[in-house]
Amino acid sequence: MTRYEHPTRILVAIDCIIFGFDGEELDLLLIKRNFEPEKGKWSLMGGFLNETEDLEKGAERILYDLTGLKNIFVEQIGTFGKVSRDPVERTLSVVFFALINIADHDQEAVKAHNANWITLGKKPKLIFDHDDMVRMALEHLRYNAALHPLGFELLPERFTIPQLQKLYEAIYDMKLDRRNFSRKILSTGLLIDTGEKDENSTTKKAGLFRLDRERYQKKFYSFWNFIPNPALPEAL
Repeated sequence: MTRYEHPTRILVAIDCIIFGFDGEELDLLLIKRNFEPEKGKWSLMGGFLNETEDLEKGAERILYDLTGLKNIFVEQIGTFGKVSRDPVERTLSVVFFALINIADHDQEAVKAHNANWITLGKKPKLIFDHDDMVRMALEHLRYNAALHPLGFELLPERFTIPQLQKLYEAIYDMKLDRRNFSRKILSTGLLIDTGEKDENSTTKKAGLFRLDRERYQKKFYSFWNFIPNPALPEAL
């Protein structure tokens, strides 16, 4: 088989940024590195791409190997390739991003793999250029959540509007006006009122809604403008 003549060895890594919502705050899935360099320091979920696998398959494998999580939709959002980004060897990193509802996944499997959910506001310093990757992913999340109903992926099947507002406040690290948010979100027609009440709610047993998934899929790329001209807070 013909091969390209190229003397340089360049490795391809995959790093996965997984955001979750715990009902109050936005969390980030991290792991402590168990090998040198930077052994014992915090890292994103990452590993090297195998020669025979596609990028998406590599991301799925790495996530499962490191956390036990599977069936997670991941989206490629960028590539980091500075010559000196890895002190051992020239390595390109393809960055993937995902949103998950923490309650929907096996937390014991995550703990068994020594992975940890850490509140985004308390994120420790990460190895290499992983902090830059998180900043890029957060910008991506904030931009898309302002225009599209992206945040619903982080919620349980049935939720209250105050829960949805808390999610958006966690994403943007800012307070939102309750009435304006409720009016805007209801005007989309994306929510179906279940007629049930949240018995655990402290706000007069708030009504429970579910997502109209058919309308959600059809209208996802419409510009809803959930957060008008969001003033993004200072990057982490």
